[in-house]
Amino acid sequence: HAPGRHGRGIKAQCGFGLQGVCCRNCGMGPCRISAKTPRGLCGADEHTIVGRNFARMVAAGTAAHSDHARDITHTLALTCPGGDYQVKEPQKLIEFAKFMDVDPEGKDIYELAHEVAEVCLMEFGKPFGVSKLLKRAPKVRQELWNKLGIEPRAIDREIATVMHSTHIGCTADLDSLIHMSMRCSMADGWAGSMIGTMISDILFGTPKPVHTEANLNVLAGNNVNIILHGHEPTLSEMIVAASELPEMQELAKEVGADGITLSGICCTGNELTMRHGVKIAGDFHQQELAIITGAVEAMIVDVQCIFPALPELSSHYHTKFITTSPKARITGATHMEFHEDTAMEDAKTIVREAIMNFKNRDASKVLVPDLKSEGMIGYAEEAIVGQLNNVINTQIDEMDTLKPLVDVLASGVIRGVVGVVGCNNAKTPSNYNHLTIIKELIKNDFLVVTTGCGASAACKNGSMLKENAPKYAGKGLATVCELVDIPPVIHLGSCVDNSRILNVCSLVANACDMDISDLPVAGCAPEWMAQKITSAAACRSTIWESSQRVGCIA
Repeated sequence: HAPGRHGRGIKAQCGFGLQGVCCRNCGMGPCRISAKTPRGLCGADEHTIVGRNFARMVAAGTAAHSDHARDITHTLALTCPGGDYQVKEPQKLIEFAKFMDVDPEGKDIYELAHEVAEVCLMEFGKPFGVSKLLKRAPKVRQELWNKLGIEPRAIDREIATVMHSTHIGCTADLDSLIHMSMRCSMADGWAGSMIGTMISDILFGTPKPVHTEANLNVLAGNNVNIILHGHEPTLSEMIVAASELPEMQELAKEVGADGITLSGICCTGNELTMRHGVKIAGDFHQQELAIITGAVEAMIVDVQCIFPALPELSSHYHTKFITTSPKARITGATHMEFHEDTAMEDAKTIVREAIMNFKNRDASKVLVPDLKSEGMIGYAEEAIVGQLNNVINTQIDEMDTLKPLVDVLASGVIRGVVGVVGCNNAKTPSNYNHLTIIKELIKNDFLVVTTGCGASAACKNGSMLKENAPKYAGKGLATVCELVDIPPVIHLGSCVDNSRILNVCSLVANACDMDISDLPVAGCAPEWMAQKITSAAACRSTIWESSQRVGCIA
């Protein structure tokens, strides 16, 4: 079934759509542009059609990342002592409150959390001003954004502006469409994603380097296997907590299992592994393959990157495919809605459903491939600085700075830093582009940072182990890995954690008194598939290009 998806997909694809010249924005269409018919019924040419399609992809991507942030901000507003959700990083909350112009003085930590949540929610719909998060960027870059008029205002406003402007009879100028796309994408990178990452750290803890394993062999033979797939940690964190309860462990033994094994797919896998060491079952391409092993009692999903094919596929096995979000209901799934205000009770109900399904496992259908690799993952900004302390000369330099990274970049010991991020795409052999690019980069002394399914690819490849640096990396990078005690490919988290890349770039640029575009940094999403990677890529073009180039784009 799963391999057939590639054949079905190729047959289903539209040649005009692949060229970006198909317009479905009104009821007079769809219109297909060609050399013989260079304009649609309304007169839109190929530039307008491509520009509108691109802008709408950026808006959808910004909506996905930012709605993730909105939900987790609402969760911060629910925190209370002894509640299902609590503040795990009070100092980080205090620092973030100050950054967002909230005075923490004399306030209880939960009172402060609720006030910060309210201020963050205003970033979605405030009537005036621009994103507060832009202050993280170097001053010179902020000035350029202001000059070009691409500072994002309220997050929802930028999405609505794009959707209105691409309605029939509105913008038909490519430069204007690209301009609004850039501004909308910045509402993702410099607002929604940053809020999502920061509040995730405050609620669930800042990631620290941890050892993990990746690939389908992480599924345990006689355990209840639960796979968590999706993106929002509010659900997955509660499933982890519920599965660890003594009552759930006992129930698993009562049905004949040895215990409960959790594993993750897609960005949920990244979120869980960097905070709990939960193993990564696979990436976007492996969600069907995980079910085909016959060893999965339940695949629990929330939002984004979930195949509608999974319920039908699950029906051929004993696996329960469980949807939990009203934003991602799928025909044929078992829907068990998850609510943050009853989080633990809902999580226990879902875990219990998975456990009781263990007795339906058909041993004759179980085939778990012997594929598994190891890696060190979970390098938040703080962890990167902590690792750099390993090479600080405390007699002459300050601790807790990025100076060692600046020094090796300036000296050419490593030639630059490249973000390799994003999805898998059925048009490409699984992970081929990711791994080909990563191997060449580290061989040529470029340090790689990665998020999302690109991170899963690197972990399965073994390039997230320091011990493999001499095998894969050039001499300069291998030496840095040995001294700093890091792998040649650094795991920064899930797709929403692309904001960590922006933050680290800003910290380095500020330390050097430079603009980000002056740094030897670059980024790519070599197997991009999702609309949110379109918004992420557009956002990156607003920081890595020189002022002249961004002026041309905008």
